[in-house]
Amino acid sequence: MKRKKIIFVFGTRPEAIKMAPIINIFKKDNSFDVITCSTGQHKEMLDQVIDFFNIHIDYDLALMTENQSISGMSSKILESVSGVLDLEKPDYMFVHGDTTTTAFASFAAFYNKIDLCHIEAGLRTNKKYSPFPEEINRNITSKLSDWHLCPTIESKKNLIKENIDESHICITGNSVIDSLLFGIEKLDTYKNHAIESLKNIIDSEKKIILVTGHRRENFGIGLENICNALIKISKRNDVQIIYPVHLNPNVKSVVNKLLLDKKNIYLIDPLDYPSFIWIMNKSHIILTDSGGIQEEAPSLGVPVLVMRNKTERPEGIAAKTSILVGTNIEKIVTTTTKLLDDQSFYSDIKNKKNPYGDGKASEKILNFFKEKIHE
Repeated sequence: MKRKKIIFVFGTRPEAIKMAPIINIFKKDNSFDVITCSTGQHKEMLDQVIDFFNIHIDYDLALMTENQSISGMSSKILESVSGVLDLEKPDYMFVHGDTTTTAFASFAAFYNKIDLCHIEAGLRTNKKYSPFPEEINRNITSKLSDWHLCPTIESKKNLIKENIDESHICITGNSVIDSLLFGIEKLDTYKNHAIESLKNIIDSEKKIILVTGHRRENFGIGLENICNALIKISKRNDVQIIYPVHLNPNVKSVVNKLLLDKKNIYLIDPLDYPSFIWIMNKSHIILTDSGGIQEEAPSLGVPVLVMRNKTERPEGIAAKTSILVGTNIEKIVTTTTKLLDDQSFYSDIKNKKNPYGDGKASEKILNFFKEKIHE
């Protein structure tokens, strides 16, 4: 049988992290010719992941520009990815999640009549601007996709409600768990400057609270509330707050203004993937508005407080591996305090099973895909 040509398109660090194990398992299978295309939506952070997972990039479109608008980036992605498709004429395209790269690469596949496979399909908040622009990006991608690879049964149900053919849907778990388990194991022999620097910062006598925040819907008062909550928490002597600050000026300016030089709060530069999973594994609690961390942390036994008003990952809330606290100062502080002081409450969350997967999503995706294309 003729080998099928597959192109994987991604542009951000989270996409690369979650697609890396899938790319690698497809490359090992002699049924496929695999091409990779990076739009460079998050250029610096993306390069770190590519190196860690040893991914070869066939097309680096390098589309990132300073202070780029969403509309400007969208048009460049559509035109540039279409150019690659014209050259390569793949049989299938794989995209991931809900980024601008995902949505407009999907349009390129549609315009070129290339079958589209959507990894991490079916996540929904059903709120147009929450998160923005991701909720619409993933809705659009679902409409354009031929094959839907869902992380959970909840995401599958969302697609069925939207009249997606159930025979074109597969529940796989989330490939971020595959990447995490690979990464943690690799850290046993992996060293880099960022990890060594973290070791010099960490106070082993204190409980580490890791914080991340970058969502657009939290810009302004939401982020200010988060910072003010952290100030209250930091007054405890038994905690150490580590906050890798996102480079976006809407985040960096507010965080630096409110938190710089505060006792027990360490503002650091964004971390590469190896150092980030290292610090996650050392953390007692994680406060975040990130989606991927909600999926990863339960595999490490770390409770997560989700600083968003609504999450497209309700499985973690239902499984009690995560707690939705929004950007309400009092709720963030009281819930964090309870996790710090109530050992029974903390242990109950820590010991929950991860609802997002078992580390075998890549294998399930490969097997499903091979079965379908041979039908």
